[in-house]
Amino acid sequence: MERVKAIRKNAAVADGESYRPELVENDEPRYLRRQKPVEIRRKKFGGKKSFTLSHDVRLAGDCCGLWCGRLCCGRFSSSLPKVLLLKPEQVEVTGNHIVSREAVLAPFYKDRGRSVLRIPLDARRSEVEQISWVQSASVQRVLPNRIRIDISERTPIAFVRNGNDLALIDEFGVILDRQHGDDLRFPIVTGLIDSMPRSERQKRMMNYQEFIRAIDMAHPFSSDQVSEVDLSNPKELRVVMAGIPGAKSTQAVTLFFNQNDFAARYGTVVQNFAVWQAENGCVQSIDLRYRLPVLNPDTSGSCVSARK
Repeated sequence: MERVKAIRKNAAVADGESYRPELVENDEPRYLRRQKPVEIRRKKFGGKKSFTLSHDVRLAGDCCGLWCGRLCCGRFSSSLPKVLLLKPEQVEVTGNHIVSREAVLAPFYKDRGRSVLRIPLDARRSEVEQISWVQSASVQRVLPNRIRIDISERTPIAFVRNGNDLALIDEFGVILDRQHGDDLRFPIVTGLIDSMPRSERQKRMMNYQEFIRAIDMAHPFSSDQVSEVDLSNPKELRVVMAGIPGAKSTQAVTLFFNQNDFAARYGTVVQNFAVWQAENGCVQSIDLRYRLPVLNPDTSGSCVSARK
């Protein structure tokens, strides 16, 4: 029993010594005070910035993969046999009446064996519009392997004397090849040649159309009697009429106009021609470029009808 008490006493003494104030005070710097914080280096790609950058990298990778995939699919799909232009029957042409189908198909011969997806439609449309009778054209793809071409042809409004031959001309001054076998009845215009700028030809054809409209307004169907119109002088108009409405006999009459007031001056001719004819016999020409008409009677005494 005494031995047990001795052991307990020694243990108590030992515990008291382990918690002596002086020992705790001396040991505090070693065990209880906070040490100097250790500097922690952040990783270069750590934290929020690292997350954002990695997200951008993934997004760029996804976009690159998508682009590469589309490129490969596009190349593969454009090389499939079912999208190739192999036969002329795959090209549909509409709207052509004078222009031959062969002429329209000619620019597409170079595309034989090529995918319709790779045919340059704008370039082919421009080539088709180079055909003289084509005013405009549209070219479309019809998947999987067809091309559709819609043509708008030019409308001639007069014959044009081209040397010893007669061609056709439209309102824009475009000279057109004459189609054999067509029964067309137009006045003949002269003074326009191929070497003349198209813009100038168009300007003079606008003057011609204005004259035709004016005389029909002054007297209906007068344009049916117009045989020839000379457009060589941009400031004047020389017109050969096969006949004047109200005349007792059909005769060729040449009229000279300035570039204005066609309707009023032609109306004067219609109203007075029968009187002038009765007083002067056959009237060869009438000059309307001055304030009063100037008559030039036919001194030969014969009246010659104008022929178209």
